[in-house]
Amino acid sequence: MAKKKPTILVVNDDGITAPGIKVLLEEMQKIGHVVVVAPDSPQSGMGHAITIGKPLRLDKIDLYEGVEMYKCSGTPVDCVKLAVNKIFKGKKPDLCVSGINHGLNYSINVLYSGTMSAAVEGAIEDIPSIGFSLDDFSHHADFSHCRPYVRAIAQQVLDHGLQKATLLNVNFPHISKDLKGIKICRQATAKWFEEFDERQDPYGREYFWMTGKFQLLDRGEDTDASALSNGYVSIVPTQFDMTAHHTITELNSWSFDVKK
Repeated sequence: MAKKKPTILVVNDDGITAPGIKVLLEEMQKIGHVVVVAPDSPQSGMGHAITIGKPLRLDKIDLYEGVEMYKCSGTPVDCVKLAVNKIFKGKKPDLCVSGINHGLNYSINVLYSGTMSAAVEGAIEDIPSIGFSLDDFSHHADFSHCRPYVRAIAQQVLDHGLQKATLLNVNFPHISKDLKGIKICRQATAKWFEEFDERQDPYGREYFWMTGKFQLLDRGEDTDASALSNGYVSIVPTQFDMTAHHTITELNSWSFDVKK
């Protein structure tokens, strides 16, 4: 008896027509039955935002032959929530993959990323989940070197599963050949130093355009930043429990003198 193919939910934040998601769904089709639910427009930098003040629309589309695809008017996280509740109707897919993002989501960027937040939402739903990103913002980015790694990593997660409440953050360096392999890493410490370009609209009203510089504050050789700069694919096991467990004991030693 033939083994049943796993069901794979494919999402992203760059929008349903982005080249990165086409590469991802093509690779996932080689190992499972694919359902795509993605935003109808780019949603980069949305983080874990959800839509609560206006209606959500979910429309089935025929973008690529033989692929079950839906476009969503909401955020990447909305896409996962709607997929689980309205498409799968509570029956969870075997895997959730997000990307492939045009641009890295390493280090602190994981907090701002719509790509990774979609994967986090998958993990919250108890679905093994992976976020994939490439160091190339171009619409014409070359994903060819990512393809075998995407497929191999997804297959390993399907074969072995992931610990509860964890997911994988996978980033690819911007090189088209000679990848050195995979490194399991920790998240590098870094920060965005924002600048706000102050402008005026035609009515004389002030507005701001955010720019900034990314500054790496961590030179550790065990980080995702180091792996990427040395030609490796970085994999960071990630969790959504943001409790600083190492601080609980210290805080319990404080004396909270609350006067009532």
